[in-house]
Amino acid sequence: MIALAAVLLILLALMGAPLFAVILGAAALGFYAMDTPLSVLHINLYQLSDSVVLMALPLFTFAGFLLGEARTADRMVRLSQAAFGWMRGGMAFVALIACAAFTALTGGSGVTIVALGGLLFPALVKAGYRERFSLGLVTSSGSLGLLLVPSVPLLIYGIIAQQLSQQLDMPSVRILDLYLAGLFPALLMVALLYGWCAWTTRHDPVPRQGFDWGELRAALGDMRWELPLPLVVLGGIFSGVLVVSEAAAVTALYVLVAEVLLYREIRWRQLPGIMRESMVMVGGILLILAVALALTDFLVYADVPSDLFAFIRTHVEDRITFLILLNLLLLLLGAMLDIFAALVIMVPLILPLALRYGVDPVHLGIIFVANMQIGYFTPPVGMNLFIASYRFRRSIGELYAATIPFMLVLLIALLLITYWPTLSLVLVR
Repeated sequence: MIALAAVLLILLALMGAPLFAVILGAAALGFYAMDTPLSVLHINLYQLSDSVVLMALPLFTFAGFLLGEARTADRMVRLSQAAFGWMRGGMAFVALIACAAFTALTGGSGVTIVALGGLLFPALVKAGYRERFSLGLVTSSGSLGLLLVPSVPLLIYGIIAQQLSQQLDMPSVRILDLYLAGLFPALLMVALLYGWCAWTTRHDPVPRQGFDWGELRAALGDMRWELPLPLVVLGGIFSGVLVVSEAAAVTALYVLVAEVLLYREIRWRQLPGIMRESMVMVGGILLILAVALALTDFLVYADVPSDLFAFIRTHVEDRITFLILLNLLLLLLGAMLDIFAALVIMVPLILPLALRYGVDPVHLGIIFVANMQIGYFTPPVGMNLFIASYRFRRSIGELYAATIPFMLVLLIALLLITYWPTLSLVLVR
């Protein structure tokens, strides 16, 4: 019966059954096979409500949806162009900065391509950049910023790691440490991408935009209500005045007041729809997180991480090889799975293994999200490739060719992030 139920569960997964149902079914089947009362699932699902940090998830998500609906993207591009358009490859740098900032604030990679793509792609081509280069730049930059505050993927990783710390007898992972650790790796990715852009377009007839103090002041004035937002989030969290959940509440209130009352770009009658869309997304994430904790408890109870470590240890003896295989696995998963699904499925399996190979759990979180960030546009099924194909009306094959150089640059950055842990941990330790 157990074997039959397992086969049925696999068939349901292949037929497109909801992820939470498949995960919960696997957990229930595992506990049943071990003669454990299924009432333990209720306890596992309730564990999620103990996390105070979890309150930050719906608040940050709501703030991101508000920013996505407003004209924040237009103002951000204008300010970036006024500030950096004079540099060599200035418009490319503008695209990188604008995409990274917008993704960090909204938490959505695909949202960035949809919101900024229509502005940046024509602007890059008009400035003299080749179409293929511009296409690859915007598509690959759509996921920049996932390592920056208030990164929702890092928040979810931290919640899962905190739950695991109670079972694995390891120090608890602080969300603040994850946010600090993501800063330099994110800057490294932007710097390497800009270096590639400046070098590969060095012979192209791309005119520079003259610096104009008047335009910069006007762009700053246009963003006067949104510019303090990073200071509210970063200053509140890093100064210790606000914990992450409090910073999320202040962020959501600030964005609501700015976009509805000050800019007046979102009408009151739009708010119920925006709330509904954002909370549907949050509800899906919470449901998957809850059942993932139940599966995690089963895996730990069944000693699966120890057995998996023993198996891998017979084939992988050193930490360097383990990290290479880890990157390959995460890149593959990032191309096939949504980042939130990948987090809840793989972190409970990977974190115990990484600890035994001496990988810091904070460093592992940065490696994980960095891989997922690249996976968004990794062929053949990276999600951003399809979003960009729809947004720019270009073939998938053209997008493959356009994004490969940028992916290679980010893979170099990934290797540095993976094998130079000080880059991530220098602000933490």
